[in-house]
Amino acid sequence: MGEANTEKESKTSWFEGVKTEFGKVIWPDKKSLGRQTAAVVIVSIILGIIIAVLDTVFKYGVDALVGL
Repeated sequence: MGEANTEKESKTSWFEGVKTEFGKVIWPDKKSLGRQTAAVVIVSIILGIIIAVLDTVFKYGVDALVGL
């Protein structure tokens, strides 16, 4: 019956460890976070456009080869 007690202690120590590690994290300020978020959104949009253009080019290329 002592097994439940050790399980509870291990969970408690795990949560304490997580809390300690979160205390070590250096969180970015609002300005830096905003710039990084904007950069991620812009790069995602640009990559989406590039992939869409390549997909269209490949589609027309395959259609042209199949039509031969």
